Amino acid sequence: MTKAKNIEKLGFWERNKRSGGYLLRKKIIEIAVSICRFILLFGMCFLILQPILNKISVSFMTEQDLYNPIVTNIPEHFTTANYKMASDVMSYPKALVNSIVISFTIALLQIAVCTLVGYGFARFKFPLKNMWFACVILVILIPPQTIVSSLYLHFRFFDIFGIIKLITGEAINLRGSKLPYYLMSATAMGLKNGLYIYMIRQFFRNIPGDMEEAAYVDGCGMLRTFARIMLPQSKPILSSCFLFAFVWQWTDGFYSKMFLGTTPLVSTSLARIVDSLGAYIQRISGIKTTISVAYSNCILSTGTLMIILPLIVIYLFAQRAFVESISATGIKM
Repeated sequence: MTKAKNIEKLGFWERNKRSGGYLLRKKIIEIAVSICRFILLFGMCFLILQPILNKISVSFMTEQDLYNPIVTNIPEHFTTANYKMASDVMSYPKALVNSIVISFTIALLQIAVCTLVGYGFARFKFPLKNMWFACVILVILIPPQTIVSSLYLHFRFFDIFGIIKLITGEAINLRGSKLPYYLMSATAMGLKNGLYIYMIRQFFRNIPGDMEEAAYVDGCGMLRTFARIMLPQSKPILSSCFLFAFVWQWTDGFYSKMFLGTTPLVSTSLARIVDSLGAYIQRISGIKTTISVAYSNCILSTGTLMIILPLIVIYLFAQRAFVESISATGIKM
């Protein structure tokens, strides 16, 4: 013990000499690993942030700056008119409210349904359980574009076992309404629902079953045990899945175009912003003009920033719960 304390009091080079150079080699390796880790992380962060920083720079440029070879990142003529232009072209206030309402309600419905399904797969045994879970995996793997024709026909001529057609004489057209969104989410067939079921199942499988058994002994039924014991512990994974559901619904353009039609949303408004820009300028100026490619891309970049800004704000407040849920989910088959 005394010898170890005496060695610790020696300087670095003296201890390195006594170790035959091992301490110096170890220190060099640690520094080299740290430098490599820093370079990799910096490169990854740069790849992610550089396009966003470029869009921020372009969004404050005038059309004159866009074609000025001297101007690269810092605008020479700073302006915020691009944000007003993008807001007017996209009908941003109305589209923002619609997107918040639809994304929030759909995300809540998806998480409520997927939590029940995921808990059932994690804790109960029922006939053909493995086959049904394989179907959940298929929902994750198969892109929704492969069933676009079936979805279109199903909701264009919506019927329930022929009852509606028997009573009214024809099927119901649900396209152009929000009802298909909610019907698919309520049956755990909405956007990315298979992934949420899988994540929630993995989380519940990692929770020891002793707590549920203790609750059963104390007289709690299955529903009360789920509500009072399991749900409070699953807040991290539910928060994470809610964020996923909200973000994917916010940026979804596939289901939005197929079902909602002309309902303004930020995702569909951004997709049409370049085509609508010329018509908007002609309407306010009364003169038919040709929009340059650089200015169209400038307005597109501005609209993109306006759409991702709410998501960044949400993540800043929820990042702790998001990271905790991902680390706690685990992979237990």
